Amino acid sequence: MRDRARKLIARARQRRKWRVRRKLHGTGERPRLTVFRSNSGIYAQLIDDVKGETLVTASTLSPEIKKQAKEKKKVDISRDVGQLLAQKAKEKGLNKVVFDRGPYLYHGRVKALADGARKGGLTF
Repeated sequence: MRDRARKLIARARQRRKWRVRRKLHGTGERPRLTVFRSNSGIYAQLIDDVKGETLVTASTLSPEIKKQAKEKKKVDISRDVGQLLAQKAKEKGLNKVVFDRGPYLYHGRVKALADGARKGGLTF
């Protein structure tokens, strides 16, 4: 029974991801900002779907964030990851992005990452 429930949950999550991703497409001028959230961290990438390459990455494993991660809450760390991603994107000359929340609700850590990226200078 557990395996069946796990498969149903995974299938529903995959459908949510496809439903969101079907409407989004990143280009070189306006890449797709995609988010992956795990229990312990959060990861963000700027992806050019035309070329199929990752332009910029930031996560809780980045040295700049990892130092401060012990004494902060997950939401605050997510905001810092968003700001770091925006800073790296600015260095590459990227200002506009398309936000891809994946299968996650726009709430909590995902929203904090988006707010941090906006505060860093990215426009969605």
